[in-house]
Amino acid sequence: MRPALPVFALLGLSLVNSLANASEWPFTAYLDGKEIGQHRFAITESNDAITLTSEADFKVKVLFINAYQYQHRASEVWQNDCLQKLEARTEENRDVSLVVGRQQSGSFKVEGPKGQLALPDCAMTFAYWNPKMLQQDKLLNPQTGEWLDVDIRRIGRETIEVRGQPVTAERYRLTAPKMKIDLWYSEKQEWLALESTTPEGYLISYKLR
Repeated sequence: MRPALPVFALLGLSLVNSLANASEWPFTAYLDGKEIGQHRFAITESNDAITLTSEADFKVKVLFINAYQYQHRASEVWQNDCLQKLEARTEENRDVSLVVGRQQSGSFKVEGPKGQLALPDCAMTFAYWNPKMLQQDKLLNPQTGEWLDVDIRRIGRETIEVRGQPVTAERYRLTAPKMKIDLWYSEKQEWLALESTTPEGYLISYKLR
């Protein structure tokens, strides 16, 4: 089994403050409702650059045996909402893939399992934390190094539970080759949750902890 990787209304003041201008998104990950691990996103700022770190650890057990293990580590440097540098390492069971990229000579050069690519000078990854991602029609997959066509559409307003509280959120659906990802954002465009249906039909969901 190879699950694909792989989001306000009346809230208490404490929850509003914790969500506004967030610089860290610690998620618990579930597979068909069963907890399988954690995925943490964190931002640090220095001068006019933003560094995003992403760390995921999943384990799927069948009859108390580790049937699937997934680890992902990525570092992305951003400037003016444009990707400047990328380093990512992904391990699925025993398969390891590396993706590196850098802004160079007016384009973003990427090298990964699929080979080398030269992308536009202002490329974006699947940067769920940045609502400007919702305006893109192509995104870079930091796990595979692929430059993918994406279709992102607003689904509508819904009420979801965030850290034990009901929250009114806008839902969006991102579709790409072998991907269907739903994302929820607050009215201040703070990323709240994610669900992804894998090609095998499994449901991966992220909930803020």
